[in-house]
Amino acid sequence: QVQLVESGGGLVQPGGSLRLSCAASGSVGSLYAMDWYRQAPGNQREFVASITRGGSTNYADSVKGRFTISRDNAKVTVYLQMNSLKPEDTAVYYCDFRTTSGYQYWGQGTQVTVSS
Repeated sequence: QVQLVESGGGLVQPGGSLRLSCAASGSVGSLYAMDWYRQAPGNQREFVASITRGGSTNYADSVKGRFTISRDNAKVTVYLQMNSLKPEDTAVYYCDFRTTSGYQYWGQGTQVTVSS
């Protein structure tokens, strides 16, 4: 079992920045990758960014150049630095933990609202 705790969401004006955190605990030795997804009201959950155990990263086109995913291996924590935020970035942001056996654990989500 893996437990995930997300933090860092909030209200920010357009053009502003936020940093989300996702701390993993439990059977973290099974890590393959950690990802960020988001879900806006009325929309399906969509991929935002990922980082593998080896450090390879991938981003959705909509956030490339504005968001950066990183990790702290010692704390088994992944971060999402979000800059130049737009109203369309408003969503609940979820992190997930993918294991080497293909299982996926999800966090509880954190709300990000971009509004003036």
